[in-house]
Amino acid sequence: MEAQNDKPNEASDLIEKEQEIQHLNNPVDISVKPIVKQYLGAVKKVKKEGNRFYFSDGDARVEVRVVSDDIIRVRLAPHGVFLDDFSYAVPEVDQKVSVFKMQEHDDHFTISTHAVTCKIEKANFHISFSDNITNVVMVDEANSMHWEENVDFGGYYIYATKKCHPEENFFGLGDKSGNFNLRGRRFENWNTDAYSFGWNQDPLYRTIPFYIGLHNQAAYGIFFDNTFKSYFDFGSEDVNKTSFWADGGELQYYYIHGPHIMDVVKRYATLTGTHPMPPKWTLGYQQCRWSYYPETKVKEIAKQFRERKIPCDAIYLDIDYMDGYRCFTWNKKYFPDPRRMIKELSDDGFKTVVMIDPGIKVDDDYWVFKEGKEKRFFCRRSDDYYMEGHVWPGRCQFPDFTNPKVRSWWGNLYKELVDMGVAGFWNDMNEPAVFGSGTFPNDVRHNYDGYRGSHRKAHNVYGMQMVRSTYEGLKKLMRNKRPFTITRAGYSGMQRYASVWTGDNIATWEHLKIGNIQCQRLSVSGVPFCGTDIGGFSGEPDGELFTRWIQLGTFSPFMRAHSAGDTAEREPWSFGQFFEDINRKFIELRYRLMPYLYSVFWEHHRYGFPILRPLVMLEQENISNSFRQDEFCYGDKLLICPVLEQGAISRKVYLPKGTWYNFWTNEILDGGNEYTVDAKIDSMPMFVRAGTVLPEYPVMQYVDEKSITEVVLNIYHSDYEVNSYMYEDHGDTFAYEQDIYLEKKFTVKGDTQTIKVNQRNEGLYTPNYEFYVCNVIGVKFQVKKIIIDNKEVKDFYTDDQNILHFKCNKNFTDIQILSL
Repeated sequence: MEAQNDKPNEASDLIEKEQEIQHLNNPVDISVKPIVKQYLGAVKKVKKEGNRFYFSDGDARVEVRVVSDDIIRVRLAPHGVFLDDFSYAVPEVDQKVSVFKMQEHDDHFTISTHAVTCKIEKANFHISFSDNITNVVMVDEANSMHWEENVDFGGYYIYATKKCHPEENFFGLGDKSGNFNLRGRRFENWNTDAYSFGWNQDPLYRTIPFYIGLHNQAAYGIFFDNTFKSYFDFGSEDVNKTSFWADGGELQYYYIHGPHIMDVVKRYATLTGTHPMPPKWTLGYQQCRWSYYPETKVKEIAKQFRERKIPCDAIYLDIDYMDGYRCFTWNKKYFPDPRRMIKELSDDGFKTVVMIDPGIKVDDDYWVFKEGKEKRFFCRRSDDYYMEGHVWPGRCQFPDFTNPKVRSWWGNLYKELVDMGVAGFWNDMNEPAVFGSGTFPNDVRHNYDGYRGSHRKAHNVYGMQMVRSTYEGLKKLMRNKRPFTITRAGYSGMQRYASVWTGDNIATWEHLKIGNIQCQRLSVSGVPFCGTDIGGFSGEPDGELFTRWIQLGTFSPFMRAHSAGDTAEREPWSFGQFFEDINRKFIELRYRLMPYLYSVFWEHHRYGFPILRPLVMLEQENISNSFRQDEFCYGDKLLICPVLEQGAISRKVYLPKGTWYNFWTNEILDGGNEYTVDAKIDSMPMFVRAGTVLPEYPVMQYVDEKSITEVVLNIYHSDYEVNSYMYEDHGDTFAYEQDIYLEKKFTVKGDTQTIKVNQRNEGLYTPNYEFYVCNVIGVKFQVKKIIIDNKEVKDFYTDDQNILHFKCNKNFTDIQILSL
């Protein structure tokens, strides 16, 4: 199907009419019916079944389903028969609905909740959505929902077209390359091994068919839950139209109401899920290369980190650790005793992470292949031949991860590696990638959890189901320990099973910019645990570029340096002492801020907040923010302004409304303005929102290296009330699911004479430390008295930078800092 056939236009309509006339005038071809786009007629029948409403024109049917107060799903059955209602992205469709109703009017029907109204026009089936103040948020274009029969494969090409408003802007779709704002572009979703991809190159590794529209200061979301090759056009072909369509499957989309972008993202998370809490060590710095081998090289890298006092939590083994690239094996020449090596690394604070690919070498002496063959777990083609293709081991066959039995088998294959002490697993090449052909042929068959399908249907979920089998297998094998998994490919909902990185990037300044945007886009697309290959996978960075990448990586949820084997080694010390010291400074900053970073992850897991928040999410009413893409907030308290230009020693930043503190100098700045700030190579502009309570740990060489005896609370004065959160738990178990956690809520408010700090706790976890060291920044008066829980504190002082210092018990309820 050609992408340009996405929607009707005058030329295609004339061609179709001409074909019909030729057919009528040619009796020889009377048995051949031309394939044309087909459209809905007028509504003739209406039927209600619970929260589902069915509208029919006598042949086709449309289902409008009230999912929640703010989410409505629309489905089209071209000839009245819907496909099985199954989705890998949405485990459970229905949520809580307060109240809903359908009303019939002269020329339309309305289905309403307390938040949103769906309007269905009787004459033409046009669908629109509005809030309950009659502000129309999204409306169908002429002949919106339509279809075209697929004579080669069966089923239909399916289409939907919406009006694109003059100042409407679009965001989302995962890690697409190019500008953050999608307006004016067209995209294809087909998971692709995109080695050394470029600016605006498409498609890439993942399929996330979810976007956010914003106009008239109101946001909404569309999730097009279709796993076939799909397309999106945001005013590219016609500036007045937004379209999405697919090469098969069902026209099924969720309308997600706002009005704020944050509302849309959180509600999307209620459909597709949030990331489980990761092991805390995975938020530390991680070092990778293709490849570190033999064992002496791995141990030397580990030794350098510890001797140079550069924190690091994980070292990776790429495919060369295997015997002939056979998964779940070891190259005993390079690693004669892997169990001993892994233990020695662990004793020095390093976790070992290894790669596992889906391609299983065709070798009857290889136990994994032998088992898979005997159990008939490998993918087969339409004529029952095995799907075979060449990847790293040579000729391979591939497990069908859409089969629950295969997933269970695959998950158990990790047992020996887990028993050896391997702490994390990296699933690569799972688009799936095949040398030469790119991927599987269309006729490969998949179980699809009993719903059956060809590779056209299963391609975009193959990687997601692979890492799902990995995650679920590890969860059983590791008992109550949290698995750590990474996937290169995936589909909406993959965040329930894995973290991601943006793939094989390049050591260029352009790719530093691309990676910054990609991580923000992934975050608002429901995939929070994301990062880039720091320094670039291919190519050669200089010290400046690598260091600027480390600075950005410090505030990427997933912080890993990685490089190809044909490049010079690039560890934090590889570019000389000057850059090493700066890299150490920022990696140490990552570990100092670990309690904040971990707390932000909890806010995502429990509440659906994205971790990285672009400026348009913070201030969507400011139209300029729809085009700002350098800066972002990590959580809602830290504004990060990475330096993305070679040789820069300053940069412009925009501060959202409110009061902000320069992280490095504590200078107070008013938001709603642009500033030019210093950005020399040893720094990166960072700002803290006034009223923040920013927790801090001592610097460690790896997570939990030391027992924490005191936690620093950096308290930033604000003359308006601000809430902050700090989350704590065991760091590596699922006990938090039984409320064995501690969520602390701090409230700060001050004026010219007082500062009040309040703390409230929820959960059953008890941390080991007993005291906070409080640093109060921005005090506007001379402190005369501090009262904590009705007891006066005598031991406090203000330093020459006007920062107030004192200690208090971790269980305090109220602090009053007074000038009286």
